[in-house]
Amino acid sequence: MTATNVNGTATERPPVFSVDGLWKVFGPKAGRVPADPELTALTPAELRSRTGCTAAVRDVSFDVRKGEVFVVMGLSGSGKSTLVRCLTRLIEPTAGSIAIDGEDVRAMDKSRLRELRRHRAAMVFQHFGLLPHRTVLDNVAYGLEVQGVGRAERRERAAAVVAKVGLEGLEHRRPGQLSGGQRQRVGLARALAVDPEVLLFDEPFSALDPLIRRDMQEEVVRLHREEGRTMVFITHDLQEALKLGDRIALMRDGRVVQLGTPEEIVGSPADDYVRAFVRDVPREQVLTVRTAMRPAADADEAGTGPAVRPEATVSEAIEAVARAGSAARVMDGGRCLGVVDAGDLLGVVAGTAVPEERPEGAAVLPGEAELPKEAV
Repeated sequence: MTATNVNGTATERPPVFSVDGLWKVFGPKAGRVPADPELTALTPAELRSRTGCTAAVRDVSFDVRKGEVFVVMGLSGSGKSTLVRCLTRLIEPTAGSIAIDGEDVRAMDKSRLRELRRHRAAMVFQHFGLLPHRTVLDNVAYGLEVQGVGRAERRERAAAVVAKVGLEGLEHRRPGQLSGGQRQRVGLARALAVDPEVLLFDEPFSALDPLIRRDMQEEVVRLHREEGRTMVFITHDLQEALKLGDRIALMRDGRVVQLGTPEEIVGSPADDYVRAFVRDVPREQVLTVRTAMRPAADADEAGTGPAVRPEATVSEAIEAVARAGSAARVMDGGRCLGVVDAGDLLGVVAGTAVPEERPEGAAVLPGEAELPKEAV
Protein backbone atom coordinates (compact mmCIF):
# COMPACT_ATOMS: atom_id res chain seq x y z
CA MET A 1 0.00 0.00 0.00
CA THR A 2 1.24 3.47 -0.77
CA ALA A 3 0.47 6.60 1.19
CA THR A 4 0.98 10.31 0.64
CA ASN A 5 3.11 12.08 3.20
CA VAL A 6 2.92 15.74 4.20
CA ASN A 7 4.97 16.64 1.13
CA GLY A 8 2.69 14.75 -1.24
CA THR A 9 5.23 11.98 -1.90
CA ALA A 10 4.00 8.42 -2.30
CA THR A 11 5.64 6.22 0.32
CA GLU A 12 5.34 2.62 1.44
CA ARG A 13 4.44 2.38 5.12
CA PRO A 14 3.39 -0.61 7.20
CA PRO A 15 0.05 -0.52 9.02
CA VAL A 16 -0.08 0.12 12.76
CA PHE A 17 -3.79 -0.59 13.16
CA SER A 18 -5.51 -2.99 10.76
CA VAL A 19 -9.29 -3.21 10.95
CA ASP A 20 -11.27 -5.75 8.92
CA GLY A 21 -15.03 -6.27 8.80
CA LEU A 22 -15.61 -4.51 12.12
CA TRP A 23 -19.13 -4.41 13.60
CA LYS A 24 -20.45 -2.95 16.82
CA VAL A 25 -24.11 -3.67 17.42
CA PHE A 26 -26.05 -2.64 20.51
CA GLY A 27 -29.20 -4.50 21.46
CA PRO A 28 -30.71 -7.81 22.58
CA LYS A 29 -29.77 -9.77 19.46
CA ALA A 30 -26.50 -7.99 18.67
CA GLY A 31 -24.52 -11.12 17.85
CA ARG A 32 -26.98 -12.25 15.19
CA VAL A 33 -26.78 -9.13 13.06
CA PRO A 34 -23.29 -9.35 11.44
CA ALA A 35 -23.80 -13.02 10.54
CA ASP A 36 -27.22 -12.64 8.91
CA PRO A 37 -27.13 -11.20 5.35
CA GLU A 38 -30.82 -10.37 5.56
CA LEU A 39 -30.24 -8.22 8.65
CA THR A 40 -27.06 -6.58 7.39
CA ALA A 41 -28.93 -5.36 4.33
CA LEU A 42 -31.50 -3.46 6.42
CA THR A 43 -31.42 0.29 6.89
CA PRO A 44 -30.75 1.51 10.45
CA ALA A 45 -34.45 2.21 10.99
CA GLU A 46 -35.48 -1.20 9.64
CA LEU A 47 -32.88 -2.95 11.80
CA ARG A 48 -34.15 -1.23 14.95
CA SER A 49 -37.75 -2.03 14.07
CA ARG A 50 -37.13 -5.71 13.38
CA THR A 51 -34.53 -6.59 16.04
CA GLY A 52 -34.37 -3.73 18.53
CA CYS A 53 -30.66 -3.40 17.68
CA THR A 54 -28.57 -0.42 16.59
CA ALA A 55 -25.53 -1.05 14.41
CA ALA A 56 -23.17 1.79 15.38
CA VAL A 57 -20.33 0.41 13.23
CA ARG A 58 -21.20 -1.63 10.15
CA ASP A 59 -18.61 -3.77 8.35
CA VAL A 60 -15.75 -1.25 8.47
CA SER A 61 -12.27 -2.06 7.16
CA PHE A 62 -9.15 0.12 6.92
CA ASP A 63 -5.45 0.30 7.78
CA VAL A 64 -3.82 3.12 9.74
CA ARG A 65 -0.31 3.45 8.38
CA LYS A 66 2.73 4.24 10.45
CA GLY A 67 3.37 7.98 10.71
CA GLU A 68 0.09 9.17 9.17
CA VAL A 69 -2.77 11.25 10.54
CA PHE A 70 -5.84 9.15 9.82
CA VAL A 71 -9.05 11.14 10.27
CA VAL A 72 -12.47 9.58 10.83
CA MET A 73 -15.13 12.16 10.06
CA GLY A 74 -18.90 12.11 10.25
CA LEU A 75 -21.95 13.80 11.69
CA SER A 76 -23.33 13.01 15.13
CA GLY A 77 -24.51 9.40 15.25
CA SER A 78 -22.36 8.26 12.33
CA GLY A 79 -20.41 5.81 14.52
CA LYS A 80 -17.02 7.52 14.53
CA SER A 81 -16.56 7.73 18.31
CA THR A 82 -17.72 4.15 18.79
CA LEU A 83 -15.22 3.09 16.14
CA VAL A 84 -12.21 4.70 17.83
CA ARG A 85 -13.18 3.21 21.19
CA CYS A 86 -13.32 -0.24 19.60
CA LEU A 87 -9.66 0.08 18.57
CA THR A 88 -8.52 -0.42 22.17
CA ARG A 89 -11.65 -2.28 23.29
CA LEU A 90 -12.94 0.50 25.49
CA ILE A 91 -16.05 -0.69 23.67
CA GLU A 92 -16.11 -4.40 22.82
CA PRO A 93 -16.63 -5.06 19.09
CA THR A 94 -19.42 -7.42 18.06
CA ALA A 95 -17.60 -8.94 15.07
CA GLY A 96 -14.58 -8.42 12.85
CA SER A 97 -10.86 -8.15 13.53
CA ILE A 98 -8.54 -5.47 14.93
CA ALA A 99 -4.77 -5.79 14.98
CA ILE A 100 -2.02 -3.49 16.22
CA ASP A 101 1.38 -4.23 14.71
CA GLY A 102 -0.05 -7.59 13.68
CA GLU A 103 -1.21 -8.54 17.18
CA ASP A 104 -4.88 -9.52 17.55
CA VAL A 105 -6.47 -6.91 19.82
CA ARG A 106 -9.66 -8.93 20.30
CA ALA A 107 -7.62 -11.87 21.61
CA MET A 108 -5.77 -9.79 24.21
CA ASP A 109 -6.27 -10.70 27.87
CA LYS A 110 -6.67 -8.03 30.56
CA SER A 111 -2.93 -7.72 31.06
CA ARG A 112 -2.21 -7.15 27.36
CA LEU A 113 -5.09 -4.67 27.13
CA ARG A 114 -3.64 -2.65 30.01
CA GLU A 115 -0.31 -2.67 28.20
CA LEU A 116 -2.02 -1.48 25.01
CA ARG A 117 -3.85 1.38 26.72
CA ARG A 118 -1.00 2.49 28.97
CA HIS A 119 1.95 2.24 26.61
CA ARG A 120 0.96 1.79 22.96
CA ALA A 121 -2.19 3.82 22.27
CA ALA A 122 -3.04 6.95 24.28
CA MET A 123 -6.44 8.64 24.11
CA VAL A 124 -7.17 12.38 24.07
CA PHE A 125 -10.84 13.11 24.80
CA GLN A 126 -13.05 16.17 24.36
CA HIS A 127 -13.48 16.31 28.14
CA PHE A 128 -10.04 16.55 29.59
CA GLY A 129 -10.57 14.53 32.79
CA LEU A 130 -7.87 16.46 34.63
CA LEU A 131 -7.41 15.92 38.36
CA PRO A 132 -8.43 19.26 39.91
CA HIS A 133 -6.24 18.94 43.03
CA ARG A 134 -3.07 18.25 41.01
CA THR A 135 -0.79 20.74 39.31
CA VAL A 136 -0.25 20.81 35.55
CA LEU A 137 3.02 18.94 35.99
CA ASP A 138 1.47 16.20 38.13
CA ASN A 139 -1.51 15.86 35.79
CA VAL A 140 0.86 15.37 32.87
CA ALA A 141 2.89 12.85 34.88
CA TYR A 142 -0.17 10.86 35.94
CA GLY A 143 0.07 8.26 33.15
CA LEU A 144 3.73 7.68 33.99
CA GLU A 145 2.77 7.25 37.64
CA VAL A 146 0.26 4.58 36.64
CA GLN A 147 3.04 2.87 34.68
CA GLY A 148 5.17 2.77 37.84
CA VAL A 149 7.79 5.30 36.73
CA GLY A 150 9.70 6.83 39.67
CA ARG A 151 8.77 10.32 40.84
CA ALA A 152 11.93 12.11 39.75
CA GLU A 153 11.94 10.55 36.29
CA ARG A 154 8.26 11.07 35.62
CA ARG A 155 8.42 14.74 36.66
CA GLU A 156 11.45 15.27 34.43
CA ARG A 157 9.70 13.65 31.46
CA ALA A 158 6.48 15.54 32.19
CA ALA A 159 8.35 18.87 32.30
CA ALA A 160 9.83 18.22 28.86
CA VAL A 161 6.39 17.50 27.40
CA VAL A 162 4.84 20.53 29.13
CA ALA A 163 7.40 22.70 27.34
CA LYS A 164 6.73 20.90 24.04
CA VAL A 165 3.02 21.82 24.08
CA GLY A 166 3.62 25.45 25.04
CA LEU A 167 2.76 25.37 28.76
CA GLU A 168 6.20 26.22 30.13
CA GLY A 169 5.83 28.49 33.16
CA LEU A 170 2.40 27.05 34.07
CA GLU A 171 3.68 23.80 35.60
CA HIS A 172 2.49 24.62 39.12
CA ARG A 173 -0.98 25.90 38.28
CA ARG A 174 -4.05 23.78 38.84
CA PRO A 175 -6.68 23.07 36.15
CA GLY A 176 -9.09 25.64 37.60
CA GLN A 177 -6.51 28.37 36.92
CA LEU A 178 -6.23 27.53 33.21
CA SER A 179 -8.20 28.48 30.10
CA GLY A 180 -10.00 25.84 28.06
CA GLY A 181 -7.24 25.75 25.48
CA GLN A 182 -4.58 25.41 28.17
CA ARG A 183 -6.49 22.54 29.79
CA GLN A 184 -6.69 20.79 26.44
CA ARG A 185 -2.93 21.21 26.05
CA VAL A 186 -2.52 19.51 29.44
CA GLY A 187 -4.65 16.62 28.17
CA LEU A 188 -2.51 16.38 25.04
CA ALA A 189 0.70 16.56 27.09
CA ARG A 190 -0.53 13.79 29.40
CA ALA A 191 -1.07 11.52 26.38
CA LEU A 192 2.33 12.41 24.89
CA ALA A 193 4.16 11.85 28.17
CA VAL A 194 3.73 8.07 28.02
CA ASP A 195 5.34 8.13 24.55
CA PRO A 196 2.63 6.05 22.83
CA GLU A 197 2.98 4.53 19.40
CA VAL A 198 -0.44 5.91 18.43
CA LEU A 199 -2.39 8.95 19.62
CA LEU A 200 -6.18 8.55 19.45
CA PHE A 201 -8.13 11.84 19.45
CA ASP A 202 -11.90 11.72 20.05
CA GLU A 203 -13.22 15.15 19.00
CA PRO A 204 -10.78 16.82 21.39
CA PHE A 205 -11.32 20.41 20.23
CA SER A 206 -15.06 20.52 19.53
CA ALA A 207 -15.90 22.39 22.76
CA LEU A 208 -13.25 25.07 22.26
CA ASP A 209 -13.75 28.57 20.93
CA PRO A 210 -12.89 28.88 17.19
CA LEU A 211 -9.60 30.75 17.69
CA ILE A 212 -8.41 28.38 20.42
CA ARG A 213 -9.50 25.44 18.30
CA ARG A 214 -7.41 26.71 15.40
CA ASP A 215 -4.41 27.07 17.70
CA MET A 216 -4.82 23.48 18.90
CA GLN A 217 -5.09 22.24 15.31
CA GLU A 218 -1.85 24.04 14.53
CA GLU A 219 -0.32 22.37 17.59
CA VAL A 220 -1.27 18.92 16.29
CA VAL A 221 0.16 19.78 12.85
CA ARG A 222 3.40 21.00 14.45
CA LEU A 223 3.76 17.95 16.71
CA HIS A 224 3.12 15.60 13.81
CA ARG A 225 5.65 17.41 11.63
CA GLU A 226 8.29 17.26 14.37
CA GLU A 227 7.65 13.73 15.66
CA GLY A 228 5.93 11.87 12.81
CA ARG A 229 3.76 10.08 15.36
CA THR A 230 0.83 8.00 14.12
CA MET A 231 -2.50 9.65 14.92
CA VAL A 232 -6.15 8.69 14.59
CA PHE A 233 -8.31 11.80 14.79
CA ILE A 234 -12.11 11.81 15.17
CA THR A 235 -14.04 14.91 14.13
CA HIS A 236 -17.38 16.10 12.77
CA ASP A 237 -15.75 19.15 11.19
CA LEU A 238 -14.80 18.86 7.52
CA GLN A 239 -12.36 21.78 7.58
CA GLU A 240 -10.58 20.21 10.54
CA ALA A 241 -10.43 16.87 8.73
CA LEU A 242 -9.00 18.45 5.57
CA LYS A 243 -6.44 20.43 7.54
CA LEU A 244 -5.15 17.54 9.64
CA GLY A 245 -5.69 14.36 7.67
CA ASP A 246 -3.29 12.51 5.41
CA ARG A 247 -6.33 10.31 4.69
CA ILE A 248 -9.97 10.68 5.68
CA ALA A 249 -12.62 8.03 6.28
CA LEU A 250 -16.03 9.66 5.95
CA MET A 251 -18.75 7.78 7.88
CA ARG A 252 -22.50 7.68 7.58
CA ASP A 253 -24.86 5.41 9.52
CA GLY A 254 -21.99 3.29 10.77
CA ARG A 255 -20.39 2.70 7.36
CA VAL A 256 -17.42 4.34 5.67
CA VAL A 257 -18.81 5.86 2.48
CA GLN A 258 -15.43 7.07 1.18
CA LEU A 259 -11.82 6.70 2.23
CA GLY A 260 -9.11 8.76 0.57
CA THR A 261 -6.78 11.71 0.72
CA PRO A 262 -8.29 15.18 1.16
CA GLU A 263 -7.67 15.76 -2.55
CA GLU A 264 -9.57 12.58 -3.48
CA ILE A 265 -12.47 13.39 -1.16
CA VAL A 266 -12.87 16.93 -2.52
CA GLY A 267 -11.88 16.24 -6.13
CA SER A 268 -13.77 12.99 -6.65
CA PRO A 269 -16.60 12.51 -4.13
CA ALA A 270 -17.89 8.93 -4.08
CA ASP A 271 -21.61 9.74 -4.00
CA ASP A 272 -24.15 12.51 -3.53
CA TYR A 273 -23.74 12.43 0.24
CA VAL A 274 -19.99 13.14 0.03
CA ARG A 275 -20.60 15.63 -2.78
CA ALA A 276 -22.96 17.59 -0.53
CA PHE A 277 -20.40 17.46 2.29
CA VAL A 278 -17.63 19.02 0.21
CA ARG A 279 -19.77 21.36 -1.91
CA ASP A 280 -18.65 24.54 -0.14
CA VAL A 281 -14.98 23.59 0.23
CA PRO A 282 -12.67 25.99 -1.66
CA ARG A 283 -11.24 23.50 -4.17
CA GLU A 284 -8.18 25.64 -4.83
CA GLN A 285 -7.08 25.25 -1.20
CA VAL A 286 -7.24 21.44 -1.28
CA LEU A 287 -6.49 20.29 -4.84
CA THR A 288 -2.84 20.32 -5.84
CA VAL A 289 -0.97 21.38 -8.94
CA ARG A 290 -0.77 17.69 -9.93
CA THR A 291 -4.47 17.96 -10.71
CA ALA A 292 -4.01 20.90 -13.07
CA MET A 293 -0.67 20.37 -14.81
CA ARG A 294 -0.29 19.31 -18.42
CA PRO A 295 2.79 18.46 -20.50
CA ALA A 296 4.63 21.34 -22.10
CA ALA A 297 4.21 21.28 -25.88
CA ASP A 298 7.87 22.25 -26.30
CA ALA A 299 10.77 23.85 -24.50
CA ASP A 300 9.54 27.33 -25.41
CA GLU A 301 6.20 26.73 -23.69
CA ALA A 302 7.96 25.50 -20.54
CA GLY A 303 9.97 28.71 -20.77
CA THR A 304 11.43 30.32 -17.68
CA GLY A 305 8.23 30.99 -15.79
CA PRO A 306 7.94 30.61 -12.01
CA ALA A 307 8.52 27.16 -10.55
CA VAL A 308 5.90 25.47 -8.38
CA ARG A 309 6.03 22.13 -6.65
CA PRO A 310 3.59 19.41 -7.79
CA GLU A 311 2.22 19.16 -4.25
CA ALA A 312 1.58 22.93 -4.01
CA THR A 313 -2.08 23.86 -3.83
CA VAL A 314 -3.86 25.32 -6.83
CA SER A 315 -4.30 28.49 -4.77
CA GLU A 316 -0.52 28.84 -4.40
CA ALA A 317 -0.03 28.26 -8.12
CA ILE A 318 -2.66 30.87 -9.02
CA GLU A 319 -0.73 33.42 -6.97
CA ALA A 320 2.56 32.48 -8.66
CA VAL A 321 1.06 32.69 -12.16
CA ALA A 322 -0.68 35.99 -11.39
CA ARG A 323 2.52 37.56 -10.07
CA ALA A 324 4.61 36.43 -13.04
CA GLY A 325 1.99 36.98 -15.72
CA SER A 326 3.06 33.72 -17.37
CA ALA A 327 2.61 29.97 -17.11
CA ALA A 328 4.38 28.19 -14.25
CA ARG A 329 6.69 25.21 -14.52
CA VAL A 330 5.87 22.24 -12.28
CA MET A 331 9.24 21.21 -10.92
CA ASP A 332 10.27 18.18 -8.88
CA GLY A 333 13.91 17.73 -7.94
CA GLY A 334 15.15 19.82 -10.85
CA ARG A 335 12.94 17.96 -13.36
CA CYS A 336 10.13 19.75 -15.20
CA LEU A 337 6.99 17.58 -14.94
CA GLY A 338 4.72 19.93 -16.86
CA VAL A 339 3.20 23.40 -16.94
CA VAL A 340 0.13 25.19 -15.64
CA ASP A 341 -1.34 28.47 -16.76
CA ALA A 342 -4.28 30.55 -15.54
CA GLY A 343 -6.75 28.62 -17.69
CA ASP A 344 -5.59 25.25 -16.35
CA LEU A 345 -5.85 26.42 -12.76
CA LEU A 346 -9.20 28.15 -13.06
CA GLY A 347 -10.62 25.14 -14.86
CA VAL A 348 -9.73 22.97 -11.87
CA VAL A 349 -11.32 25.46 -9.48
CA ALA A 350 -14.51 25.37 -11.54
CA GLY A 351 -14.35 21.59 -11.93
CA THR A 352 -14.56 21.82 -15.71
CA ALA A 353 -11.01 21.31 -17.02
CA VAL A 354 -10.13 17.92 -18.50
CA PRO A 355 -6.77 18.17 -20.30
CA GLU A 356 -6.32 15.74 -23.19
CA GLU A 357 -2.99 14.41 -21.95
CA ARG A 358 -1.45 14.01 -18.54
CA PRO A 359 2.25 14.07 -17.74
CA GLU A 360 3.67 11.39 -15.50
CA GLY A 361 2.62 11.92 -11.88
CA ALA A 362 -0.46 13.99 -12.69
CA ALA A 363 -3.66 13.37 -10.76
CA VAL A 364 -6.94 12.39 -12.44
CA LEU A 365 -9.70 14.94 -12.52
CA PRO A 366 -13.28 14.15 -11.54
CA GLY A 367 -15.10 13.07 -14.68
CA GLU A 368 -12.00 11.61 -16.35
CA ALA A 369 -11.98 8.38 -14.40
CA GLU A 370 -12.60 7.11 -10.94
CA LEU A 371 -9.81 7.81 -8.49
CA PRO A 372 -8.72 4.62 -6.76
CA LYS A 373 -10.57 4.21 -3.49
CA GLU A 374 -10.24 1.67 -0.74
CA ALA A 375 -13.52 -0.20 -0.40
CA VAL A 376 -14.69 -0.36 3.16
